[in-house]
Amino acid sequence: MAKVNVVFYSMYGHIWRMAQAQRDGAAEVKGVEAKLLQVPETLSDEVLGKMGALDARRQFADIPTADMDTLTEADGIIFGTPTRFGNMCAQMKAYIDATGALWASNALVGKVASVFTSSNTQHGGQETTSLTFYAPLLHQGMIIVGVPYTEKRQSTIDEISGGSPYGASTIAGPDGKRMPSENELAIARFQGRRVAEIALKLSG
Repeated sequence: MAKVNVVFYSMYGHIWRMAQAQRDGAAEVKGVEAKLLQVPETLSDEVLGKMGALDARRQFADIPTADMDTLTEADGIIFGTPTRFGNMCAQMKAYIDATGALWASNALVGKVASVFTSSNTQHGGQETTSLTFYAPLLHQGMIIVGVPYTEKRQSTIDEISGGSPYGASTIAGPDGKRMPSENELAIARFQGRRVAEIALKLSG
């Protein structure tokens, strides 16, 4: 049995929906246990209220909070973060920055890792967020898994869609009202399956 943990931060629900698709894709692989966990919030309810995020975050308030055991217990970890100026959000950065002891003990070396993200616009930094996220994972000695072009949905030009070789992604729109499309969710499920398949092979 292999374990795949989908570790995410979501403010308005876009990454949460993508995380569910990642989890569902991973769970399709026989012999894999997949679950969702969210990184700790660093903002107060007062600030979140001013940002209009409280109602959205209540939708997934029951998802357990990730800790360091979340990473060490898993064979594969899929990280999900919204884009903040072409980089991961502060909440995810705080979680990753807390893994120093794991780095010192080589606890994550050889584990499979992958990233998915979101942004407000088509060119809002999705690819740079994924690429810069991979840097600390490489420092940890993790095995990076992306989305190869065998997943044909990332090549679509029939609609606006996220998704690249660096990972699944979604476009929220300038007002945040656009939720992940079926094409974007399908790419996320593909990514989840791929991570699970590789994690299962390596765990055996």
